[in-house]
Order: sequence, then structure tokens, then C-alpha cells
Amino acid sequence: MIDKKEFLLHSIIQAYIEHLEPISSNVLKSMYDISYSPATIRNYFKKLGEEGYLVQEHISSGRTPTNEALQEYWNSRLTFDLLEVDYDNLNHLATKMGLTVFIKKEADDTLKRIINIEDIYMILEFSSFAITVKYSDALYRFLNDMLDVKIDDILDISKQVGATQLYNELSHYVKHNIFEIINTKNFLHLAVQYDLDEKSIIAFLQGSVMNTIKAGVHFDNLLPYGQIGIVHNTKINNTNVKMLVVGDLSKDYKYFYKGIAI
Repeated sequence: MIDKKEFLLHSIIQAYIEHLEPISSNVLKSMYDISYSPATIRNYFKKLGEEGYLVQEHISSGRTPTNEALQEYWNSRLTFDLLEVDYDNLNHLATKMGLTVFIKKEADDTLKRIINIEDIYMILEFSSFAITVKYSDALYRFLNDMLDVKIDDILDISKQVGATQLYNELSHYVKHNIFEIINTKNFLHLAVQYDLDEKSIIAFLQGSVMNTIKAGVHFDNLLPYGQIGIVHNTKINNTNVKMLVVGDLSKDYKYFYKGIAI
């Protein structure tokens, strides 16, 4: 059973997410028809402030939840299965709310055949597409060891061993056929605001970040302080995808997911 302090913390977080302004005890009481007196609410606000969950910018102002409070709040509410997503609603709401969504289709393609064209170039035939790269003895031997290996694994290994042309050709295919970004502008604004390093920016914009992140909620380990990343394995237009939603902790993700889920 939720205790009084936790109930009030969740209430003020909900109110803050809805209004994005400091919330006073009187406002909170009237918004949710809370039976506790304003004095009781203020006492709990003080305790929550001492514990690092609420801040008060001015003595006469209301309280706002800290990033730590918002992290705990969303961490307990966003670990659900998202079976299928409405793409049109996803596109609309992400743009409207200032969120960036990274989508990567499940890459089941495997390398099936390597055709050597007179030691000049090679045609690499995957399950559903083909690419061409320059021939070299070392690369030819390397690729023969990659038969029946998935494209994601070949991408990772080619990057590790320095097979640059192969990595670039496969990355280009993934970027244009498997990977998509909704609201890139918002992510670029975030990158500038938080001065993200070039390596991190490229990992997001080229989709390589999608290869390693797992389903769940991510914070400072993936994004700048104050941001959240939510990863789901889901379906869009009956296609299996991995989806990463990135935005401020203060966004209303309950509203967002209600609007996109089928």
C-alpha cells in the first residue's frame, strides 16, 4: 500500500508534468481533491526536500521535483510491453511533444554468398539485398568466415577489424533501409545544448547506438543528465522493430504512450 509521503510525491510529479511550473500545497490539494490539510502537505514537502526529491527556488514559491525524483517515477512506470505502435500517431506526438524517436527494423538478413568478379570487386548477397565492395584477398577470406552471419554482427566485427569500406557500405544500407529517426531536429538541439561529443552524436544519428541498448529505461548511462531514453521491442506496420524514445524527464510519457499504442 502506498504511504502518504509517496502518494504526495507522485501527486506533485503528476501535477508538475502537466503544468511545468512549481506546485504549491494549496494547488496540489485542489487539483486532486486531497483530504490532507495544506499544512500537512507542506510538512511532507519539507521532508521530501530534505531527501532530495523536491526543490523550492524561493520561500514563497511552490515545489518542483528533482531529476532524481523524476527518474524514479518514470523508472517504475515505463517498464511495460508495447506490443504495436501506430506510426502516424507516433510521428505526430513525437513532433508535438519535442521527442526524438529512433527506429531500427529487426535485421534478420544474413550473408549468403560472395561473388568474386575477377579479383576487382565482390558482390555480397544477403538474404534480401546485395552490396558491392572492392576485392582484396584479406577481405575475401574474412567474408567467407561470415557466411550465414547476421548483418548486425558483420557490422560490429567489420568495425572492430578495420574493414572500413565494408562497414561503410553496410552502414549506408542500414541507415537508408532499416534505420529511421523521427524529429532529428530535436536531437540536434539536445546535442548542442549539452555539448555532446562527436562520437556520441554519430552513434545516435547513424543508428549504431541501437545495436547495444536493451529494452528498458535509460538515464545518465546513455544520455545527458535530465534526459531519458525508453527502449521497446515492438511492431510498426507489422514489422518487428527496436524503438528508442529520447526526451526531457519532464515530458508526459503516459500521454505519449497512450496515444501511440495500438
